[in-house]
Amino acid sequence: MRIPYSQLRFSQAEVQTWGLQVRRFIQRRNEQDQWAFWRKTDVGGPSRFGHLDGVRIAHLPRHVELVPYVVARSRYIRPGTPGDPFNDGSVQDTRIGADLKTLLSSNFTLDATLNPDFGQVEVDPASVNLSAFETFFSEKRPFFVAGSGIFDFGSASCYFCSNFSSVESFYSRRIGRQPQGADLAGVPNGFADVPESATILGAAKVTGRTANGLTVGVLDAVTRRESAKVIDATGNRFDREVEPLTNYFVGRATKDYRNGDVVVGGIATSVVRRLDDGALRDRLNAHAEAVGTDLVARWNKKTYSLFATAELSNIAGDSLALLRAQRSSARYYQRPDRRFGRGGFLSGFYDSSATSMQGLAGYLRLAKDGGNLNWEAQVNTRTPGFEVNDISFLSRADYVQEVANVAYNWTKPTSWYRDFAVVGGGSSQTNFDGDYTGGDVHAYAGGQTPQFWRWSAFVIHEMQSYDDRALRGGPLAIAPAADIYSGNLNTDSRHAVVLSTSPQFVRDADGGFRSRLNASARWKPAPNVSASFGPSYSLSRGTQQYVTSVGDTTNTAFYGRRYVLSDLVQKTLSLDTRLTVTFTPTSSLELYAQPFVATGAYSAFKEFDAPRLSRKSVYGVDRGTIDTTFNLAGEIVAYIIDPDRAGPAAPFTIRNPSFNIRSLRGNAVYRWEYRPGSTLFFVWTQSREDFAPNSGTFDFGRERSALFGTHPDNIFLVKLNYWLGR
Repeated sequence: MRIPYSQLRFSQAEVQTWGLQVRRFIQRRNEQDQWAFWRKTDVGGPSRFGHLDGVRIAHLPRHVELVPYVVARSRYIRPGTPGDPFNDGSVQDTRIGADLKTLLSSNFTLDATLNPDFGQVEVDPASVNLSAFETFFSEKRPFFVAGSGIFDFGSASCYFCSNFSSVESFYSRRIGRQPQGADLAGVPNGFADVPESATILGAAKVTGRTANGLTVGVLDAVTRRESAKVIDATGNRFDREVEPLTNYFVGRATKDYRNGDVVVGGIATSVVRRLDDGALRDRLNAHAEAVGTDLVARWNKKTYSLFATAELSNIAGDSLALLRAQRSSARYYQRPDRRFGRGGFLSGFYDSSATSMQGLAGYLRLAKDGGNLNWEAQVNTRTPGFEVNDISFLSRADYVQEVANVAYNWTKPTSWYRDFAVVGGGSSQTNFDGDYTGGDVHAYAGGQTPQFWRWSAFVIHEMQSYDDRALRGGPLAIAPAADIYSGNLNTDSRHAVVLSTSPQFVRDADGGFRSRLNASARWKPAPNVSASFGPSYSLSRGTQQYVTSVGDTTNTAFYGRRYVLSDLVQKTLSLDTRLTVTFTPTSSLELYAQPFVATGAYSAFKEFDAPRLSRKSVYGVDRGTIDTTFNLAGEIVAYIIDPDRAGPAAPFTIRNPSFNIRSLRGNAVYRWEYRPGSTLFFVWTQSREDFAPNSGTFDFGRERSALFGTHPDNIFLVKLNYWLGR
């Protein structure tokens, strides 16, 4: 392995001491050797690394890199509507841009990009999300992935916990996201050409570390104002703004003390939008900021540790935009049975005239991490007004969560195991009204067999609790007690074929269940070839799936609304497939494909008898009536529900929410580094998407035929960049 001299970062001193750690992994013996050694029961890290003394530097590299690129792309996308003037089934485009990297000093680097292209990035997997919360996808774009650890904020750790997250601060996929006003371009019987994403006009980051232990990261990015081209039903053409000009900023700094045993840090983020369009001003925050600080302290040879994090957030804008934030699934300020506060910093007070909102996030953990016997106690909280989704990823605010665990590790191999660990503990969660919204007791065991197989198993008993999200802004409902059983098994990773499986089964006190079986096989027929196959199947039956809510002044127990629930039988089958072939050190081929099928059959439509009670009544059985309407194919397309037969409540109609979804996503990326730092990419991306309403039943032959019978959308891309540097 050769590392170019120009890529190294070091100070200007003539004689230097460099930190150094050397590790060697011997595959055939499953053995890892470390030059700077610490025991398995010790806490390691860079502060335990060795030193290379007496390094003499004759001269510093003068490092400047410029990598311009050009992309040619052909899109063969089936028009959503026949006669679409913006898409005849074939669209070609080109774009140019550049990346720049240069040393600002011996320890600080500037990375900048102009009009970046990420066409060679792997596609996101398909999923079905029936919750009120956004789906999280990991960052894959090289500019944001490189050096991303510097921007990590709020160290968090947990021996075992569920529904737990560190304090949210920065989620780079918010930069260059899909236009947030895309739906504004829709007109009846018209056509619209909506940009795929907000164009990143430019982005830059400065990262580095000083000799006295100060690590700094600063990132700023600007995305362009995006407009959709629209033709209405009368033929009029106009532009509809769907994303405003936006600036994103994040700054992060940490300082080491006492040889790295104490680390103090801080972060600041900002999002500023130019909201010239009234419709966007009504839905997006004009600006959003957050500032935070964190502390990591370890003592007694790193045996004990203290993690502490606090972050303050603020959003501001038009009152309608703030109303959307208050009504979002993260907090549901409009919930009619909320009791907390009447204003104030920690309040969840619903205010339709508010033009700003503030909140606080906090995390504290005290633990013993060294030795065979370990323990931890921690608290994790988000006040109702905490909101950072403009630049981060936040699913839920308004909670206080406590977690405690005790763990024991056996690290000396025996005839029964090579290592073995057990964990036991529990958690509890309340909202800021004081309602008990979750808690569990759990146990875990795992280890490695003498044959180098890795295994683990755990069981969780979730207590019955209140659910302040189940009715999507309605009053509290009951979440039934549940038991979760899960396991994982991996064969010896040294072999050419490695198998793994991770079954899980969940059952609740209301009669619901969820079973899932994941398996994977990795095959390496040669050192330069790797293939993996990951089939997954899940079957679940929920008994209180949210469907919709309708106004009904006679239903005073639920504050003038009816919240319709149902049973839901959901089946999902997918197969993640990957193949990587490295032809030479400078050329490789990567293939990814995911066929995906999901069905959902809704039945037994019902409602809760009263807030905060578990009893439910099924329409047509326990209360009221339910009738159906059919289409020409004999499928149910709608349900007509009278909740009290001849009573004063008016009947209402809901469409049949049952569904069948088929998807096939994949891409192929050939990469050739034709000269050092200069790369040529050939990319083919294909997707097939098919949605069928009303049925909800799973038939493998029918689903397979529908999947492969769906017209594919294809994108072909060629990207060439050229490295200029010294």
